[in-house]
Amino acid sequence: MDRPVTAPRAGLPLLLVCGTRPEIIKLAPVYHALRDCGWAAPEWLHTGQHGDMARQMLDCFGIQPEHELQRRGSSLIDFSTGCREQLHAVLQQRAWAAVIVQGDTESAFLGALAGFYERVPVAHVEAGLRTHNLGRPFPEEGLRQMIGRIARFHFAPTARAARVLRSEGLAHPNIRVTGNTVIDAQQWVAARYRIARRTAGRGHLLVTIHRRENWGADIEHACAAIADIARAYPSLPVLFPVHLNPVVQEPVHRLLGKLANVQLVAPLDYLGMQQALADAWLVLTDSGGLQEEAPTYKVPVLVLRDETERPEVLDAGCAALVGTDRAAIVRHVHELMHDERAYARMQVDKNPFGDGSASRQIAAHLRAGLCQPAPGADLQPVELRRVAA
Repeated sequence: MDRPVTAPRAGLPLLLVCGTRPEIIKLAPVYHALRDCGWAAPEWLHTGQHGDMARQMLDCFGIQPEHELQRRGSSLIDFSTGCREQLHAVLQQRAWAAVIVQGDTESAFLGALAGFYERVPVAHVEAGLRTHNLGRPFPEEGLRQMIGRIARFHFAPTARAARVLRSEGLAHPNIRVTGNTVIDAQQWVAARYRIARRTAGRGHLLVTIHRRENWGADIEHACAAIADIARAYPSLPVLFPVHLNPVVQEPVHRLLGKLANVQLVAPLDYLGMQQALADAWLVLTDSGGLQEEAPTYKVPVLVLRDETERPEVLDAGCAALVGTDRAAIVRHVHELMHDERAYARMQVDKNPFGDGSASRQIAAHLRAGLCQPAPGADLQPVELRRVAA
């Protein structure tokens, strides 16, 4: 459903397509940067992939979508077919200058695909992340690779991601290293909502696990390791926001629910998670987002996966891959508990994913790529083509 607009903003119309909580976090600062730049008229489209979680995030960043699609059915195929049809209708409304998507979700892929079919330039925020294993993470690795093939503008969060894109034969001038917009979002909410460390002493062990590839035995092994750690260090608080999926809920509550120093809570909203990171001693997670965010608070991360599409954290030394092997997890936590030097080495002074200027850089690169000066006139679109009816 489109929101009535009585006075359209002046500037090139840009459509930001977004549907999940992580996308909102990383596209919100881009949206605000484009609104502030003067030459662009950005409009936010919410696909409905996430419901209440998405609404909370939009409210957090002060965003009211101009376009809200109706989610059809409960399965991914129902969502995808309904979303694709409605995206087509929105793209037919005007000659959009660009479609902007972020990351590797179904919403991002569908937005990019819709733009591609309408011959609207696609801009991919957080481009170039790869594990080169189509099964891990699934389907995200495949989706981001496919977006890369049809996007025109590739905004890589790091130099490593840019090198990956160049190695895949993409046009060098269209690849720009900007940093990751997640840092922009962190700085924005920290200033607005006064996020800062409030806990004295060591702080808690923050745990999250939810990825599909870890369902089953891997979650069991990770939870067994966390139970070992909780028993070995009864004075260490363990905070575990538990994903709502029953596949995650059952083993977590069965293996950890009776331990006095383990607090199992509902999933935290974005502000709650930022505060939890600020108060943490250590993070155990399979989340990609937390790998990016924890270094901002100088909190080391143990990654509960066998590979990561964010190897920058490994290069910087602020994270280590431990997988879900019970003994390996316990061994790493034990080392960091008793070796102050080892812990200090993982507390980096600079987040490897940027300095908070990514959104402004993206806005500037889009202006350069989409606009050209016309004598005696405002900026004009370079190339706005539509598929012939």
